[in-house]
Amino acid sequence: MSAALWALVVLPLGSGALLAIGGRIVDRVAPLVAVAIAVVSLFLACLVSVAHPGAAARSLVGLPLRLHVDGLSGVMVVTTTAITTAVVVFSVWDIGADEARARFFGLLLLFSGSMLVTVTAANLLVLLMAWEIMGATSWALIGYWWRDPERVGAANTAFVTTRAADLGLYLAAGAALAGGRSESLALDELDRAADPWLSVITAGVVVAALGKSAQLPFSFWLSRAMQGPSPVSALLHSATMVVAGAYLLLRLQPLLDASGWGSPVVAWTGAATAIALGLVAVAQSDLKQLLAASSCAQIGFMVLAAGSSGVTGGVLQLIAHAAAKSLAFLAAGAWLTLFGAKSLPALQGAARRHRMAGVTFTVAVLTLAGVPPLSLWAAKDVLLAAALEESHWLYGAGLSAAVVSAVYSVKAVWFVWRPVPSGDTLRGDEPSTTCHVSVPGRLPLGVLAVACVALTVLAFRPARDAVTRVLGTGGRPVPHLWEFALSGGLALAASAAAWVWGSRPVPLPAPIRRWFVDWLGVEAVARALLVRPVFGIARALAAFDDRVLDRGVDGAAQAALRLARWTDRRTEQRVDGAVEGVASAARTLGRWARRPQTGQLHHYLAQAIAAFSVLAIVVVLVR
Repeated sequence: MSAALWALVVLPLGSGALLAIGGRIVDRVAPLVAVAIAVVSLFLACLVSVAHPGAAARSLVGLPLRLHVDGLSGVMVVTTTAITTAVVVFSVWDIGADEARARFFGLLLLFSGSMLVTVTAANLLVLLMAWEIMGATSWALIGYWWRDPERVGAANTAFVTTRAADLGLYLAAGAALAGGRSESLALDELDRAADPWLSVITAGVVVAALGKSAQLPFSFWLSRAMQGPSPVSALLHSATMVVAGAYLLLRLQPLLDASGWGSPVVAWTGAATAIALGLVAVAQSDLKQLLAASSCAQIGFMVLAAGSSGVTGGVLQLIAHAAAKSLAFLAAGAWLTLFGAKSLPALQGAARRHRMAGVTFTVAVLTLAGVPPLSLWAAKDVLLAAALEESHWLYGAGLSAAVVSAVYSVKAVWFVWRPVPSGDTLRGDEPSTTCHVSVPGRLPLGVLAVACVALTVLAFRPARDAVTRVLGTGGRPVPHLWEFALSGGLALAASAAAWVWGSRPVPLPAPIRRWFVDWLGVEAVARALLVRPVFGIARALAAFDDRVLDRGVDGAAQAALRLARWTDRRTEQRVDGAVEGVASAARTLGRWARRPQTGQLHHYLAQAIAAFSVLAIVVVLVR
């Protein structure tokens, strides 16, 4: 089965790379190839999720490339490939024939393949490689329409923010090697390192994971990432990059426990993000921004589960979120294509006009809201039961976040089902002037909705059983009936209140409302505290380079030229004259030496007699 595991990761990566570099010449066949690769990958994922194979290849000395599938990663590979297949099928209709389809589908497959490597990585070396590919392809997909400066700026913001947090993973790898207890960088050995390296490894992993999953204080990059195509948003938010950090924390939950401080920090960060970004979602009037903020909030529940040892609930939340969020983004993308609008007031009546998208969108957001019986699918009660065992305050924070999730979910449903005001019309038959895609004919949302709901329902018990077997979480608490009743009752009450409240503004001062609309101003704070000082230092260094170093180098060069000219005028001429004098004397001595050489024997005899006479005199005098 190791061959199937290699094929699972190599097939999307290799075909994606070929499509991406193939250019416009393969645009026509790219959708068909992408759909075929996605379906085959889904089949392979189902095989390896049952067989749990491992694979290894030689790399650096002592650091092999190792992949492994267990219960947790087996659930993830099926989830990732299933959502990828749904998104690829939708993209066939959503990405027009006049677009660079080969580049789009190639990058999409590369993106999905890097996530598959991430979830099956058995050591930090493989994880780092996949982590980098995921970041690079997300940048290219968010900035897919690269001629638009705003979209390119959004891609750059997302890339730089996540890239800065990714440095934590390099720090963790270095600390693991320095600690000497994890020479192979195996993920299941990181918790065996001794302090202080254990704390350094934990800190690096936590920072990298929070950055990748857009948790506080890194959440703002996900708002900018909404500039990408709708299929990219659907895949990015549901089963790939944004959940990769949460998956890593769930995978390394023993490391968080071993550090002593990692678990509470991660749990409270997840709870704070779930509440704060839930309120941000409530304040949004843009549908995609609402869904983006809700992604941060929903992933906050997974991070909360990782910090409170509720791995089973966290994985179930991840599966349910992947199915629901991908479906919600696909429906939002359909409306963006059909109506050319994404603001909630402009989408009033959209669900009534196109009921297929309306029904599927409603199922998706009510799953996020945790409205019974969909709360069983979302699995919030399972992870909240673990939080309750850790701390009553933590349970209260998670329950409050669940109530907020019901409010922003019902708000979105209220707008799209609201009857169109008299005299207003929807541009349902006009192509969008802002989304750069052709208008689909009949969108396959019904088929995708059935697939997503089936994934959520069927994966519940197998996921729980698999995680329990592999990670030994069977002793974690099962929610009591009163917990289901409490969370379900609060969700229903909050949903009813949000429906009755409708579109009336929240009675808060305008600056506070703007603060929530602007995603808590975190990006402005980051620019003020990090970006501007860094650019200020860069400009100061550039000025020092231009005004000091550059001028110094120019001055030194000019001084060298002046010294060379002076040397040429003074020293060089005298040295040249001395050399010519020596040469002339040598020539004169040579001429003198040739004079005795007449070729006559009696001259040579006389010279020899004179030489021997002088030698005899010297010998006599010396003695």
